[in-house]
Amino acid sequence: MRTNPVFRSLNRPLTILGVERKLFFFALIVAACVFNLFSSLAGAACMFFTLYFFARWATRTDPEILRFLLNSTRIRTQYDPMKFEPVSVRRTGRV
Repeated sequence: MRTNPVFRSLNRPLTILGVERKLFFFALIVAACVFNLFSSLAGAACMFFTLYFFARWATRTDPEILRFLLNSTRIRTQYDPMKFEPVSVRRTGRV
């Protein structure tokens, strides 16, 4: 029997300060937009830290949560239990 080594770094999501990279850069871009819009460093910092802590919670809950959220709009019936359509199965006499 052959044993193949598996490295932990291959299975770990890529994060920046404990947050998935895409969510971190989203928080950073939104904070920069708030800074440019309102010319307020305090408002930008508040927005960044709010989004950062939300993104950290989301990454801790499930590292692939962003992929699920983005795919849920495309495949709505799989993710929405209220739109479940039962599949009809017809059984013939032969087994």
